[in-house]
Amino acid sequence: MALPSLASRAIRGTPLLRAAAASSATVAGRVVGPPAAAAAARGLATPAAAPAAPGAPPKEMWRASNASRSYGGLRDEDRIFTNLYGDRDWALDGALKRGDWYRTKDLVHMGRDWIINGIKASGLRGRGGAGFPSGLKYSFMPKASDGRPSYLVVNADESEPGTCKDREIMRSDPHKLVEGCLVVGKGMGARAAYIYVRGEFIDERHRLEAAVAQAYEKGLIGKNASGSGYDFDVYVHYGAGAYICGEETALIESLEGKQGKPRLKPPFPANIGLYGCPTTVTNVETVAVVPTILRRGPDWFAGMGRKGNAGTKLFCISGHVNSPTTVEEEMSIPLRELIERHCGGVRGGWDNLLAIIPGGSSTPLLPQDVAEDVMMDFDALKEVGSGLGTAGVIVMDKSTDIVDAIARLSYFYKHESCGQCTPCREGTGWMWNILTRMTRGDAKLEEIDMLQEITKQVEGHTICALGEASAWPIQALIKNFRPEMERRIREYQPREEVGVAGQVSNVTTF
Repeated sequence: MALPSLASRAIRGTPLLRAAAASSATVAGRVVGPPAAAAAARGLATPAAAPAAPGAPPKEMWRASNASRSYGGLRDEDRIFTNLYGDRDWALDGALKRGDWYRTKDLVHMGRDWIINGIKASGLRGRGGAGFPSGLKYSFMPKASDGRPSYLVVNADESEPGTCKDREIMRSDPHKLVEGCLVVGKGMGARAAYIYVRGEFIDERHRLEAAVAQAYEKGLIGKNASGSGYDFDVYVHYGAGAYICGEETALIESLEGKQGKPRLKPPFPANIGLYGCPTTVTNVETVAVVPTILRRGPDWFAGMGRKGNAGTKLFCISGHVNSPTTVEEEMSIPLRELIERHCGGVRGGWDNLLAIIPGGSSTPLLPQDVAEDVMMDFDALKEVGSGLGTAGVIVMDKSTDIVDAIARLSYFYKHESCGQCTPCREGTGWMWNILTRMTRGDAKLEEIDMLQEITKQVEGHTICALGEASAWPIQALIKNFRPEMERRIREYQPREEVGVAGQVSNVTTF
């Protein structure tokens, strides 16, 4: 995808000179409207806001075909990550030409309240999975110091299967993240930022460390950062490859040199976090977009996407598509359009689609009839019983063994469980064992309901969300593909195995 040079983009749009660019809210897009019958039969959530005509079903607001306008087709001048594919200079000189570090001192001088209120007004929600309003989250940090320093911790431990967005920022646009740390850090009164990088990200870590060194050399961070009179340090730390360290309190434990195991909450990190000090843990993408939002104005960012789902988003699409990619697009773009516009469509055509995982491996899969018309934002995907998560889209065509695919994800969560909570430690293993047998059909029909019950005993009964992450894919499998699971069980024939005495015997293991 060709991206034009935007050296003066920040200057054109900055509210420090004039709040232009807010008029860019309307963008071109295409709405795809498929049949609704199969989705309605599943009992998908419908809104209660718009009154329907007597006898008419409520309007399904998650459908792109029911939206008030079309979304998607993000214009190049509205892109935040202008070097996403690394086709330009990633270093400081290239970043300056693209508008990074432009009048950062003035942003810092505007003060904490101005920064936080700007983030709130933009409608920015966390890009790491939960989708919590970022400005509200940052405002939880104490305004007055009790003698303890405050810290910003950036979660770059991108380990969710199907997710590959933050690594692109660190590899190709690292100065956006470094500058974002300074601005967000000022907004919460932090004295330093710790960027916790996934252990396997060797090249990304080296690139990020080089960007931090360049920023220090030019006085952009450190003492009197960017000439603002504000002292702010940035440290890069890397983990050892544990998925659980993506959970904020486990990440803090790992930063402190302990085992990466989640803490009980309360106390919350904003009260007692890193080294016992007030801390906010936030995502790479969430931090990196803040300086651009404040320069161009919150209204510009809020003008993209549906209400409550503002802005642009990095989507990573993998699996059975013709051209897997990571792309920045407008929030609320229809899922089908996202795949067809940027990935060349599903391998073998849309009719060959079986299911899509829309937000990383922990989000419940969507069958074809729902994926056809759903919009890619927090609220639409919540309405259909899934979630936007990290926007890691995994496409599966009809060649996929769907039971085996979910069993493989189940093994991942079993392997990555820290073992601290009994429901997760034991339950993930039980779920994987049962699913592994079900891939062959080596189970009883009643075990499907037993598996569902186990997921409910794990979900909501653990310190962190790994319990939910392991349960939701299985629940979606049972909800959408139960007939396939039952077919395998009915058709299963025990394998003939040779016993100790050399005699052939039928063996079935339950």
